[in-house]
Amino acid sequence: MLLAHKERGALGLVGPLGEALARAVRACTEPEFGPFLLTPVPSARRAVAARGHDPTRRVALAAAARLRATGHPARVIALLRQRRTVADQSTLGPRERLANLSGALGVADRAARSARDLPVVLVDDVLTTGASLAEAARAVTAAGREVAGAAVVAAPPAVFHAGVRRLQEL
Repeated sequence: MLLAHKERGALGLVGPLGEALARAVRACTEPEFGPFLLTPVPSARRAVAARGHDPTRRVALAAAARLRATGHPARVIALLRQRRTVADQSTLGPRERLANLSGALGVADRAARSARDLPVVLVDDVLTTGASLAEAARAVTAAGREVAGAAVVAAPPAVFHAGVRRLQEL
């Protein structure tokens, strides 16, 4: 479903994908919930142009609407911007992804002044290696903002289980 929405423009799937992301946001922010700013990890400009839409932002907007409908105040803010061109991540391994994204994101000045006191929940479509979310968290915290959590629509089983194991070790 995610790939159909993202790569083939199946925009009608945004509802179920938004619900999945809303559930992930609830899970990463409970027991204290909201208000929060959902901040999509930005896609490369060329990818957005090629697709004709920004799938992560579209799903984040749907998730925020679902959250508000159930009494959980949330809104989407485009806090992050790409500061430089990055390579296509799809062919890169974990270390290469980290290097590719290191320092690539920054916080947009105008957006940074918006709702300054609200914590940020980073949102992305797929968790592959965590490099995108790590870079997003670095940029947000470097700008003096609080990151309350991160939520994704999907993660491959191996990545999900590795993350659970890391959490259990803490």
